[in-house]
Amino acid sequence: MAELALQATELVKWFGEGDAKTIAVQGVSFDAFFGEMLFIEGPSGSGKTTLLSMISGILKPNSGTVLVENRDIWNMTSDQLADFRLNKVGFVFQDFHLFPRLTTVENVAIPLILKKLDWNDSILEAMKYLEIVGIKDRAHLPPVKLSGGEQQRVAIARAIASRPDILIFDEPTASLDGDTGRRIIDFVKKNILNDKRCIIVVTHDSRIFEYADRIMKMEDGRIVSFEQGGEHEN
Repeated sequence: MAELALQATELVKWFGEGDAKTIAVQGVSFDAFFGEMLFIEGPSGSGKTTLLSMISGILKPNSGTVLVENRDIWNMTSDQLADFRLNKVGFVFQDFHLFPRLTTVENVAIPLILKKLDWNDSILEAMKYLEIVGIKDRAHLPPVKLSGGEQQRVAIARAIASRPDILIFDEPTASLDGDTGRRIIDFVKKNILNDKRCIIVVTHDSRIFEYADRIMKMEDGRIVSFEQGGEHEN
């Protein structure tokens, strides 16, 4: 049986108060396992991104638990939570979150530098992942000089480079053409996913559904079903 990577139990998150109160996630519980690529899909406003933010240590739930290595991350101190985000989880944001004053390759190297890897080694490693996502020739440009699709590729390369135990993607192929999106997901599944790593992907891109091991569907802040994913032929 696969080893448990993450266990979310009865997660609830709301925004606002009184008549303006909106419940984004309503009692969501699920397990994610090492060695699997779990896709989460659902219409806009179904709570997918809020859920990802809670399980990755970014947004604190109003109630519920997120267990990683049998520890509730929301009972951690601020220093412990920062260490968790650096060493245990990687996140590709839909709106990139790139640093405008850094070059492309420096953006990708950030998690490596934070992990105390030598500067030159960090840059060399970052260049390898820029080549994988097809923008090595943009390595020394700032993000403002890149297209939206290129910026998303940088964000993906940065998450891959950090090599976390749990890797989370929020719409990773939204700004990419079909071939590039499939190539990136194919690379992630073949080279990054292993029996000590779990990958969670929020996506509407049916072109990559075949790479999922399981697909969790959400509506109105709740899980409505789990389905087996398709099988990709090498």
